[in-house]
Amino acid sequence: MSLPKFTIVTRTQGNNRAFKEGLVKPQSFVPEFIEVEPLIAGFRRQVRANEFDICELAITTYLCAKAHGKKFTAIPVPLVRQYHHGAILVSKNSAIKSPKDLEGKKVGVNRGYTVTTGVWARGILEEQYGVDLKSITFVLSGDEHVAEYKPPSNVIPIEAGKQMEDMLLSGELAAAIGLETKNEAIAPLIPNALQIGLEAYKRNGHYPINHLVVIRDELIEKYPDLAADVFNAFAQSKQIYVEKLKAGEITNPDAADIVHQKIYDISHADPLPYGMEPNRKMIETLISHAASQSIIPKPIKIEEMFVKSTWNLVG
Repeated sequence: MSLPKFTIVTRTQGNNRAFKEGLVKPQSFVPEFIEVEPLIAGFRRQVRANEFDICELAITTYLCAKAHGKKFTAIPVPLVRQYHHGAILVSKNSAIKSPKDLEGKKVGVNRGYTVTTGVWARGILEEQYGVDLKSITFVLSGDEHVAEYKPPSNVIPIEAGKQMEDMLLSGELAAAIGLETKNEAIAPLIPNALQIGLEAYKRNGHYPINHLVVIRDELIEKYPDLAADVFNAFAQSKQIYVEKLKAGEITNPDAADIVHQKIYDISHADPLPYGMEPNRKMIETLISHAASQSIIPKPIKIEEMFVKSTWNLVG
């Protein structure tokens, strides 16, 4: 009997490479990997059309999508993690010298208000630096993946014809979150951003999650063992990567590899644990940010996010 074939969208990176290259094979299906560039276009296609059977998805996009009844459910596979202190950018000529200086000002946000980097960055401003987020007007350069989402009243679209980088350099924006730029006149508001993130990891294991994996609900219902099989395939692939990391065998490391290596050197433990329980604190922190920033209408229990058959899995 032939196995069913399911489409999967996930960007190639260290922790999923063995899966994508066929070194790890799921037991219950044949994966058909589809490349979508940029990956955020895949997010949009999944949220708006449920186009792929299995899909990498930004975690706050997922929270927002589930709040609007989208028919897919996550498994606790945090494929991408990232620190966000360095995502808050200012002009080097700006009078903005500290996060509190942003209060009462306009701050740009790359793409949509529900973008995960923005949610984590705003959480940093509020929790670590005491910034009153409600006093800030957030200016968006794009729209939301979840078309039905309505942002709070202090969130507005960028004016037609304007560019966020130009507005930042002119002073029209006090800062911009997640802006992609190589302009040397623009720099992070918070210096030594990565070091601050790593210090947070040393204190309490803080390592923000950006992306999860979702599966179409109709497949979860039809194939009860599918979610666990997908989890195990990603987990086995990640373990191959972590063993290489431990042995110092990552060739041509990218920025993510370098951070994972630093975290391993600090903890001598898996820098990318999969499973609900190993990530409970981090995910509950994000749920709290998402609720307080009106990404979701109210906090939810972490169990509501994940396929029940994966609640006790760890990899």
